[in-house]
Amino acid sequence: MFSDVEIPGRVFLDEVDLVVEAADMMTILAAQRLERIDAMRQEALREATCNGRVLTEVVERGIRLELAAALRITEHAAGDLLAFADALVHSYPAVLESMGRARMSERHAEILVAAMNEVEPEFREQILDRGLALAEAEPVGTFRRKLRRLVDQVRSATLTERYERATAKRRVAVEPDDDGMGWLHVYAPMVAIHAAHSRATAIAKAVTSGDADTRTLDQARADAVLDLLVDGSVETHPDQARGVRATVFVTVPVLALLHDSDSSRAAAGIEPPVVEGIGPIPLPVARELAGGASGWTRVLTHPETGMVLSVGRDQYRPPPSLQKLVKWRADRCMAPGCGMPASRCDVDHNVDWALGGRTELTNLGPLCEGHHTVRHHTDWTIEQLPGSGGAILWTAPSGRRYRVDPERAVPVFRPMVSADAPF
Repeated sequence: MFSDVEIPGRVFLDEVDLVVEAADMMTILAAQRLERIDAMRQEALREATCNGRVLTEVVERGIRLELAAALRITEHAAGDLLAFADALVHSYPAVLESMGRARMSERHAEILVAAMNEVEPEFREQILDRGLALAEAEPVGTFRRKLRRLVDQVRSATLTERYERATAKRRVAVEPDDDGMGWLHVYAPMVAIHAAHSRATAIAKAVTSGDADTRTLDQARADAVLDLLVDGSVETHPDQARGVRATVFVTVPVLALLHDSDSSRAAAGIEPPVVEGIGPIPLPVARELAGGASGWTRVLTHPETGMVLSVGRDQYRPPPSLQKLVKWRADRCMAPGCGMPASRCDVDHNVDWALGGRTELTNLGPLCEGHHTVRHHTDWTIEQLPGSGGAILWTAPSGRRYRVDPERAVPVFRPMVSADAPF
């Protein structure tokens, strides 16, 4: 989670306050514009009815044309505005009200409405209020991810059924392009696609690690995929590129494995299994992965939380198991609003090692290359909040502070207390 923290003792307005004030005004005006766009459409439809016209696509086209001409935009853009205004005014008035009070931006509203329109009608009531709260609390990137997760969780009761229908459509297609090139499209389960891309990337990095290979990562990755598909082997690759396997994180709530189906799991209020960078997967797929498939990092979560893992000052670089736990806990770069997957981030000592920082879970967090540079070479500062489970507090040069919470709590397993043991 990402949220503002007030600056203690500050009573004056600075330039950032003025920017925020202007942005809020723009959001309020955007809400009013959408209300007026819908009112204009309704009035045009009433006039068309009074003039004896049948309300056909031609009438709607005339309305789009007038709006486009008045705003000096394309008819396509005018159509999007009309549809968005209609959805807010007539289907999601609470979202419009929130915009009108500058509690969420217009972009938040667009994302929320698009997500609501995509889900089945029976799920919308379960999503709207929680989605609204997320939109009012989170920056756009974090909101989009959390809303997607919320939608997936609500729809997870039917996940296996939908997954089986979708996998029946798997296929490979070739699309020709110019200059003797073309595209190879593979439509298949995202878990397998993700793993295949991960393996191709690992091979590409291995073969381009020397100075003699001048290929870009994209070029080497494409070559690796073709080598594997055409020749069935990578014998032309150096030794370090052979035997490379994909590594994918799959998180399975341990209680989920006790249920026979996704519907019974959902009825018990237990979250679905998820794969990093993909989202929920059906229970049968999760059981297969959690049962020992090679190349997968499995994390079985427990309902209780709280754990400390540390190597103290004994070594600077976190051991692989600790790095994996740090990245799994955060899921993303721990900078405000950043969406870079943790698997592509550096593990940062929140208190620098050179300044006495310890190599432990309570002093580590993933940062992407860009935010890692900002953290060390600007006046931004960070600290991990004690007892927060990994939340990081960023302090900007202006003095404003922003809290970023990790996506997951670290599991802990406590020994059972015997019935005759004292409490």
